[in-house]
Amino acid sequence: MTAEGGRRHRVLVVEDEDNIAIALDYLMSREGYDHDRIANGADAMARIRETHPDLVLLDVMLPEVSGYEICQGVRLDPSLADVKILMMTARGSAIERRKGIALGADGFISKPFELKELRDEVRRLLGVEA
Repeated sequence: MTAEGGRRHRVLVVEDEDNIAIALDYLMSREGYDHDRIANGADAMARIRETHPDLVLLDVMLPEVSGYEICQGVRLDPSLADVKILMMTARGSAIERRKGIALGADGFISKPFELKELRDEVRRLLGVEA
C-alpha cells in the first residue's frame, strides 16, 4: 500500500506485549506497509519524531509513559499534525474511548481485536482503498 509519492505507508507499532506485536507485525507485513515496533512508552515520542510514520498503532497501557501521554505529545507537536493515531486497549470502555478521542486519537480499537477489524480501521485511517 503506497502513500503519496509512491512510497509505502509507514506504520509504527507501540505495543509492549510480544504476542500482540507479533500479530500486528504479521498483519502490517501482509498489507505491505513499512513498519517498526517499539515496546516502551518512554522511547515512543523520539521514535515518532525520528521516523514520522503515517500511522501509529498505540497501546494505551505501556511501561513508563502511557499511550494517552504519547497521543497528547504527538498532538501538541505541529510538525506531527499529519500523523494518524489508532489507540488500542484491553479496557475498551466508552470512557477510555472518549478520553483517547478527546486527546486527539483518530481511532480506537479494543483488544482482543479481529485482524479484519484492525485491517479495515488501518486502511480507513491511511485512506487506502479496500
